[in-house]
Amino acid sequence: MAFVTEDNITDLAVKRWATAHSPRLAELMTSLVRHLHAYAREVGLTEQEWAAAVEWLTATGRVSDDKRQEFILASDVLGLSTLVVQLNHRFSPDATPATVLGPFHIDGSPTAAFGADMSDGIPGTPLFVTGRVLDLDGTPLPDVVMDVWQADADGTYEAQLPEIDEARLRALYRTRADGTYCVRTIAPRGYAIPMDGPVGDLVSRTDISYFRPAHIHFLIDHPGYEKLITHLFRQGSAFLDTDVVFGTKDELIVRFAEEPAGPCPDGGTIDEPYLHAEFDFVLQSRDDAGGPRS
Repeated sequence: MAFVTEDNITDLAVKRWATAHSPRLAELMTSLVRHLHAYAREVGLTEQEWAAAVEWLTATGRVSDDKRQEFILASDVLGLSTLVVQLNHRFSPDATPATVLGPFHIDGSPTAAFGADMSDGIPGTPLFVTGRVLDLDGTPLPDVVMDVWQADADGTYEAQLPEIDEARLRALYRTRADGTYCVRTIAPRGYAIPMDGPVGDLVSRTDISYFRPAHIHFLIDHPGYEKLITHLFRQGSAFLDTDVVFGTKDELIVRFAEEPAGPCPDGGTIDEPYLHAEFDFVLQSRDDAGGPRS
């Protein structure tokens, strides 16, 4: 029988986890054990530090629920979310790049008609986002569902408002026969990530900027094409170059043009000045998609 020593504990743990019934699980867990043990040895992890880490993970679990995903936030600020996106979505340079999902997406948003206002009276500067959804050849894609969500003019998401029990600043839009779409909402603003939980507490102990630039989230999952999770960032926003979740990409920075009251992109009129952003989303066929590194 091999009894545990400081020198053999890693090999013993790796051998045990190598018995996983799934070859992939065995690969994941044995590698995780090796890296965790190497980290502990490299930094000379103390018992007090280990206990603090366990308590931090426990606290992260306590504040997570169906609206608040503190573990995703932790992954985001560590850069892991963006790394996983990059590893798994090596799109063509001509396709719209992917970025992080973020911790505030909510399933089951209501369906909205072309140009319908998903802000529904929430205060803010009116904003229209228009464009097309295309394939890599430039062919318009009809009947594409676009899941859209954002923060309000104070930088707050529905998921952060426990008293809200209906959809707020989120909707499902659909492209028309010519691939065009029209989202009506209010201009988002940059905001701080939640600083009242374990992740915020950890970030507050550093010089890391805990702000995100103004943006709107889009999730497009169309049959036959790679799922696209991305943002549109407002050109000129603060924090574009210090995004706390590493989500900003040049290709996703869009001008929000100022327009006078009058005719607007949904075919109607508006009685106050508004902003207009134009962006064509380009989806990559699954047949053309690259995968993770082997």
